[in-house]
Amino acid sequence: MDVTLHLAQDPEADALLGRSPLAALVGMLLDQQVPMEWAFKGPRTIADRLGADDLDAHEIAAQDPEAFAALLSEKPAVHRYPGSMAKRIQQLCQYLVEHHDGDASAVWEGIGTGTELLARLEELPGFGKQKAQIFLALLGKQLGVRPTGWQQAAGAYGESGSFRSVADITGPESLAKVRAHKQEMKAAAKARKQASGS
Repeated sequence: MDVTLHLAQDPEADALLGRSPLAALVGMLLDQQVPMEWAFKGPRTIADRLGADDLDAHEIAAQDPEAFAALLSEKPAVHRYPGSMAKRIQQLCQYLVEHHDGDASAVWEGIGTGTELLARLEELPGFGKQKAQIFLALLGKQLGVRPTGWQQAAGAYGESGSFRSVADITGPESLAKVRAHKQEMKAAAKARKQASGS
C-alpha cells in the first residue's frame, strides 16, 4: 500500500494513511462524532506520541490501558472521547494480533469477493455494517483492493461518482461535497423525525 490520500488534509498524516494499513483502519475507527480530518489525523498523532513513524498493532495492544488513554488525551486530544477511543483502538489491535499476527493488511489481502471482505471487516471491533461498507469503498476506490463484487458489497458507498463518505475524498473540493452530502442527510433525518413526532 503506497498511495496518496487526502483524508486528513495534512500531508504527513495523509502520507501515513496511504502507506500504513493499520493507520487507515485506526483513522476509520476514529471517524465518528468528530470532523473527518480530525479523525484521520489521529493515527499520525498517536505514532508521533509513541515516538514511531508508523503504528504497530503488537505495541499498541500491549500498552497499559491507562497510559494509552492518557497519550490520546494529551492536548490536542486525538478525539472528542479519547478514553473510550483509546480502548477501542487497543481492542482493534488486540484482535489483529490474535487473528492476523498484527498485520492489518491481512484483513483484506487474498479475499476473493466483496461479500467476504465486508464480513471480514464487520468482524473488526468497532466496525458496524456502515463503517465496514465505507472502509470497503475506500479500499476499492482509493487503495486498489477490488475483489469481485466489491462495489455491490459497499452498497451506496461503492457507487462511482458519489460524494457520500471518506471513500470519495480526494482533495478539498470533494471534502466539501462529502460534507454537504452529510449535512443534507442530517437535515433530512431531522425533518423525518419531526414529521413522525407531530
